[in-house]
Amino acid sequence: MTRLVMIMDQTRCIGCHSCTVACRTWNDLPMDITYNPVVSEGVKGVFPNVHENWLPLICMHCENPPCVPCCPTGASMQEEDGTVWIDSAKCMGCKVCINACPYSSRDSSHMVPRLEQYARKCTFCKDERDVDPDFTPYCVKTCHQKARIFGDLDDPNSEVSKIINSVETVRLLEELGTDPQVYYIPNRGGQL
Repeated sequence: MTRLVMIMDQTRCIGCHSCTVACRTWNDLPMDITYNPVVSEGVKGVFPNVHENWLPLICMHCENPPCVPCCPTGASMQEEDGTVWIDSAKCMGCKVCINACPYSSRDSSHMVPRLEQYARKCTFCKDERDVDPDFTPYCVKTCHQKARIFGDLDDPNSEVSKIINSVETVRLLEELGTDPQVYYIPNRGGQL
């Protein structure tokens, strides 16, 4: 079986927003919609030993996504590989899934009545992977620092599997039982 996951290596992320731009460009998103925000965790440390951490955010493609079972039309779905996505043809724009997501990863901006009444979010570039199963998401391809790694966690020979089994990783809001499939390698130090 395949279980797609993404690793965000905070020791490599420099907050350049290349991932954000690549995603926005590929998905033709308006300026106020971002599937891949990168936020600063602030400057840490005491001068002269200070550093800044960047937190790339994305849909967590949860193993137990609260956004899927709450959808009244069945527009929110999960593929066998774990990818969570929205069928815009079925979505009526009720925003129930947006409220259910504890990661604030769904957006409904520009929901013009009768024109675009649907929620949207990151899909790990599902449209491209439907054509080429080995396709790597654009946010990963464009990361020149190699801070994003994408792959099949169920494949013991994959890069993501080797990394997750060899270094410390954390996941956001694990205590909620969503089993997020985005792993972070935390930055514990460094200099700004």
